[in-house]
Parts: sequence; C-alpha cells; structure tokens
Amino acid sequence: MACLNPAQLQKFQEDGFLVLEGFLSADECVAMQRRIGEIVAEMEVPLHCRTEFSTQGDEQLRMQGSTDYFLSSGDKIRFFFEKGVFDKKGNFLVPPEKAINKVAHALHAYDPVFKRVTHSPKMQALVRSLGLQKPVVVQSGNPWPFLLQQPHIGGEASSHQDATFLYTEPLGRVLGVWIALEDATLENGCLWFIPGSHTSGVERRMVRAPAGSVSGLSFLGSEPARDDSLFVPTPVQRGALILIHGEVVHKSEANLSDRSRHAYTFHLMEASGTTWSPENWLQPTAELPFPPLYT
Repeated sequence: MACLNPAQLQKFQEDGFLVLEGFLSADECVAMQRRIGEIVAEMEVPLHCRTEFSTQGDEQLRMQGSTDYFLSSGDKIRFFFEKGVFDKKGNFLVPPEKAINKVAHALHAYDPVFKRVTHSPKMQALVRSLGLQKPVVVQSGNPWPFLLQQPHIGGEASSHQDATFLYTEPLGRVLGVWIALEDATLENGCLWFIPGSHTSGVERRMVRAPAGSVSGLSFLGSEPARDDSLFVPTPVQRGALILIHGEVVHKSEANLSDRSRHAYTFHLMEASGTTWSPENWLQPTAELPFPPLYT
C-alpha cells in the first residue's frame, strides 16, 4: 500500500507539497496515455465552443469561444485548447490533437481507465494516511485536468493557489493529486513550488459572475506579487505523484522543448465539516454529485 510514513507526512505539512516517485508503473501510465489518445481522436467540438485556456497575467483565465462551455463542463468530458491554435474563424491552425491544453473536468467519473486509477486501493490508502475521513472528488484537475502539454506549444501556468478556483470554508480542505505520465523536467514544464506558502491564506478568488454578466466569471481580490527566487523546481519521473495542498503557491514554465509532458491531476475535498462555496465556478450537479473517493 502507499501509506505515508511519519517523515513524509511531516514534510507535506511543512512544505505544502510532497513528491512520491514511482506511484504508478510505466504500464499504468501508458494505459492512461493510450486512453486519452482515443478520447481526443473521437472529439467533436463545435466552432463556437473552441475555447482557449490560459492562466496568464491579471486575468488568470482567458477564454475564446463559449464561456458556458467552460462553466458547464464540471460534469462532462470536454476539450480546451492552447492559445494561438485557431484562426479568426475558429479553424485549427495545427492538428487538433496538438492543439489541446486539457481534457476536463469529469474523466474521473465517466472514463473507466481514469476512474480506476482515481479510486484505486493504493490511492485510497494514500489519502487515508493523510487523515481524510470523507474525501470527495470535485474535478479532474485545475487548471490542467489532463494536461497534454505539447512540444513547443504548451504555455506556462502562472503562479497561483488552487483554492483561488476551488474555495472552501474553512480553508485547508482541498487536496490536489498530480501524476506525471511522462518525465516532467526543467525543459518541458515541471511544477515549481514555494515551500511553506500554504500557511498564508488566499487573497484572490475566481467566482461565477452575477446572472447576465458577459464573461460569466469574475475575480475577488488581487494576486499578490511573488518573489521568483522563492520557487523551487520539482522535476519528476514518469509515474511520480505530487500531493498539492490547496493553498500552496505553485506554477509551471512554458514547454519550449521538443518533448510533451503529459499528466493526470484531480482534486479532492474533505467533505466532513466543510462548506463548498456556492460562488465557485464549479458546482456539483444532479447528474454528477461529487463522488466519494472511498468505496
């Protein structure tokens, strides 16, 4: 089983993130990559829903296309694209499979391969060892649910906290699980963290805008300036799992190499004694309540 030992648990509590190399086998990683390739090969995205996803600058989230396509994606498997891959009419400028930024947000619920990994006995044992009593899966990743970080195309994810997008009361109830399906290196966009930054709270939140708003999204507060010298790079090998506290500050650089950096990530919430903000962009639905991790 994949239970954390006391030293690992202490390191996660101190740093706000923890690397576990070799959590998945190479065969498990290949199976997930093969499956996502099949999903992408079959995708159909209407012109008006060809939405670019970016985490750049003050906007944090910029979308071209239908905002509703994003806001209603929490209980579906949908496709979001890198910046600059469409012409003015919404036609692809590159092969569609090379234009994708992520596939989101319910792989964990609707695809058997990803569901099996998400709810595997070793995943459940890992989360139990963290002390979570009633964890539920809120989405397959944010902001990169299945990150198909493409060679030379993949944009960076600017520094952020997951709780900006997935806010709970009290804080500290969201956990990110990030799994490298290929080696993540300094060249192809590995994650960077500010150790210990999960103790400073959250100063910015993305919320659903009032009904009738043009964008459908707005932000409360502002993102504080980050000292780049505080970030620590976290390169990992295929199969590694990184636990990410919901308030730890992290980012990834642009992939400017000739190698992709595929990953699978999902987020959990400790549901016991926790209120999921009704202002969050993502909301459980009648079709897909947040499923419990433990079975």
